[in-house]
Amino acid sequence: MEKKIVELFAGVGGFRIGFESADSNWETVFANQWEPGKKNQFAFNCYKNHFESKGGVTEFSNCDISTIPTESIPNHSVLVGGFPCQDYSVASTGATGIQGKKGVLWWEIERILNDKRPAFVLLENVDRLLKSPSNQRGRDFGVILACLNRLGYGAEWRVINAADYGFVQRRRRTFIFAFRNDTKHYSRLENNTAIRNLTIEGIFAKRFPVKKDMEKLAKNISEIELNSDIQKISDEFKFKFENSGIMMNGIIWTDHLEHGAPVQEPVTLGDIVQNDAPVKYYIDQADMPKWEYMKGGKAIPRTSKEGHEYMFREGAIAFPDPLDRPARTMLTSEASKNRSTHIIEDPQTKKLRKLTPLECERINGFPDNWTDFEMTDSNRYFCMGNALVVNVVKELADEIGYIIDME
Repeated sequence: MEKKIVELFAGVGGFRIGFESADSNWETVFANQWEPGKKNQFAFNCYKNHFESKGGVTEFSNCDISTIPTESIPNHSVLVGGFPCQDYSVASTGATGIQGKKGVLWWEIERILNDKRPAFVLLENVDRLLKSPSNQRGRDFGVILACLNRLGYGAEWRVINAADYGFVQRRRRTFIFAFRNDTKHYSRLENNTAIRNLTIEGIFAKRFPVKKDMEKLAKNISEIELNSDIQKISDEFKFKFENSGIMMNGIIWTDHLEHGAPVQEPVTLGDIVQNDAPVKYYIDQADMPKWEYMKGGKAIPRTSKEGHEYMFREGAIAFPDPLDRPARTMLTSEASKNRSTHIIEDPQTKKLRKLTPLECERINGFPDNWTDFEMTDSNRYFCMGNALVVNVVKELADEIGYIIDME
């Protein structure tokens, strides 16, 4: 089996960098990145600048994914993508079947999987995907798993905090690895217990070890069988998905796992700080009271729309951010004056400043100045707030390469 990937919702290429920096020789045969409603497609332009000469960039690489004919997508062994978290409910309209689909980007993934049938799929999403929506916990993820099952895939998932394994950002993301049920990998896992797959044999356990208390896991693991009717799942399904789990033959097993040892020597925020940061990133002393207020604890009286009075409380966060720990989760608002914006004490000048775009790239494991192509600083921060931790992808790409070698 050839090691070829298709990258959807590509951003500035985090999945591609991770795969192509892995030990196996991966080839990206197609990518798509489209920012709806944006005249300036700055993320795609960055992607194109780095990768156009290497292949995978076509006339369908910068357009609405729903307009891409699947016959224009080359055959591939792994489909990858960090798809946005939306509402995945479906609405029945009688004889016409399931229509009125929300969360359209998932349904586009399903469409491509149905037509192209790659052996493996690696997806990334926010950790709250497992609990959404708030009024029907677990429904959205249940719909996704049911779709994969209907298409003939098994799936494993794990919420991974990159900092738990030695990387420089406390970024929690749900990773989903799906595998077609006619692969040798599926057969190997099918012959194991769910607990063994989650703690020893599965892709996540291989690359991101966990603490193994088999007796405890055997008592706490939850099991449920998926209804084959996706409409019924959308209407009625509720389930508590834990941070790790596996689905095979329509049966789900899930449990909460604790992370094991780091996969590398831990890296801190201080380890990636840029020397001689430009003066424009330093905090103006006149703005210091605003920053102190935003970062500090507070209790604010508020009134709801219904007239109910309540006290809004917010705890203090570190100000400045400690350099001897990994960075907090980086958001798309990093460029703004915001409570979540990182502020550090520059090791050279001992003055407070924001992170530079280059430092944000390092926090996500990107090469230096990766986004320094026809972008404002604000756009560069936004791209990194939307990105994933490349180091995590590389680990998974290495393991998927090994799995393909065994096919």
